[in-house]
Amino acid sequence: LCSYGTGAIMAVPAHDSRDHEFALKYELPIIKVVSPPNGNCDPEEAYADDGIMINSSSSSSGLNINGMLSQDAALEVTSWVESNGFGKKKVNYKLRDWLFARQRYWGEPFPVIYLDDTNEMVPLTENQLPLTLPELDDFTPTGTGEPPLTKAADWVRTTDVLTGKPARRETSTMPQWAGSCWYYLRFMDPKNSSTLVDKAKESYWGPVDIYVGGAEHSVLHLLYARFWHKVLYDIGVVSTKEPFKCLINQGLILGEVEYTAYRDNEGKWVSADSDSSLSDCIQEKVPADKITKVGDNYVLKDDPNIRLNARAYKMSKSRGNVINPDDVVSEYGADSLRLYEMFMGPLRDSKTWSTGGIEGVHRFLGRTWRLVVGAPLPDGSYKDGTMVTDVEPTFEQLRVLHKCMARVSEEIQETRFNTAISAMMEFVNAAYKWDTQPKSVIDSFVLLLSPFAPHLAEELWFRLGHAQSLAHEQFPEAKNEYLKESEIVL
Repeated sequence: LCSYGTGAIMAVPAHDSRDHEFALKYELPIIKVVSPPNGNCDPEEAYADDGIMINSSSSSSGLNINGMLSQDAALEVTSWVESNGFGKKKVNYKLRDWLFARQRYWGEPFPVIYLDDTNEMVPLTENQLPLTLPELDDFTPTGTGEPPLTKAADWVRTTDVLTGKPARRETSTMPQWAGSCWYYLRFMDPKNSSTLVDKAKESYWGPVDIYVGGAEHSVLHLLYARFWHKVLYDIGVVSTKEPFKCLINQGLILGEVEYTAYRDNEGKWVSADSDSSLSDCIQEKVPADKITKVGDNYVLKDDPNIRLNARAYKMSKSRGNVINPDDVVSEYGADSLRLYEMFMGPLRDSKTWSTGGIEGVHRFLGRTWRLVVGAPLPDGSYKDGTMVTDVEPTFEQLRVLHKCMARVSEEIQETRFNTAISAMMEFVNAAYKWDTQPKSVIDSFVLLLSPFAPHLAEELWFRLGHAQSLAHEQFPEAKNEYLKESEIVL
């Protein structure tokens, strides 16, 4: 603390928990200067929130802040200090310089030159932009500490167009942040060769409604993107202070759970909850078919007293737990993979991959297919058409459908895709109990399913007799008249 700011340390024991504890220990006076808005305050605890100023005015100094809100009082005190020449308002930043240069070939070149005679840095004129990288056959590191661009001698040596003086280009390049922080603006106007983005198009499209990115980007990339955007706002390139209205960070998908058992030096099993030091034990991976679950714990089937350590790790080649999506698509289909990734859990949470889980989703899609198309023929093929009939649905069937519609629509809006899929599973379970499958009901359900399992839904849509892709259809909307319960259990 002595090295921060002026080094002076302020203690307000009535309104800081650590100062309060210190004052109690050493029997120092505790004077309250902020009162809660309702006046109720625990005398045994420090009050650290905003409130009403008390015991804070001074007749000799002319500073009267009693009765003011603490936020307003802070501004009043600052103004009083400045007006009396006792000090000036200052904001302390803890920002460090941003290292924005890389000694590598691949990257945006800096649009500056250095004059030979003075070493003065001169920016390129606008008609010299964009500055492009030279073609290099060898862009490996030089081994001398100099960037690879120093190999492009003809490119490095240049002339200042304004003075004609000899100069050299910057041979370091910008980091990946230079191009990745504002790409969304070019999506709005990708073919514009005169400006970064047309003002009218930026005003129409911006800011980004929803930005979806991995949790690993939630700090670095998004921090830099906001910084970049705010600079562009300050110079009048964009019309909004913030680049994104809504940010969603989806969680990582971890590898399958790994079960680890422990043996001592004599080869005997040691339970994971043992008092013995597990660091001295030999770790051994146990196949899933050798374990069982008891309560919240996993144990050996042959010895339930031996508890195992169960943990899922981030997928990596070195760990050997990477799931190849091509293999999953080959065995279960693209829709099963897509649906399972959404069904695993909340979008923002990290989730553990489970082959058993995707098999369950695959079965659901199979049940959906059979609900519409029917069971396969003896040779394994399916008959043309569907099991659906063009009859008027009952009120109960419409109620089940519209409840499903309402839930799916709400869950999509809240990005709770896993519970939206659960709602569709409940619909299929209910529909299997019906004597008939009304076409209008099944049509609407297939439209509900289409964002989640587009390939299956498209195939079912054509089986239902539609000539045009369902991509042209309106997403179904629930009607309130079917959402009311006809009976209420008291």
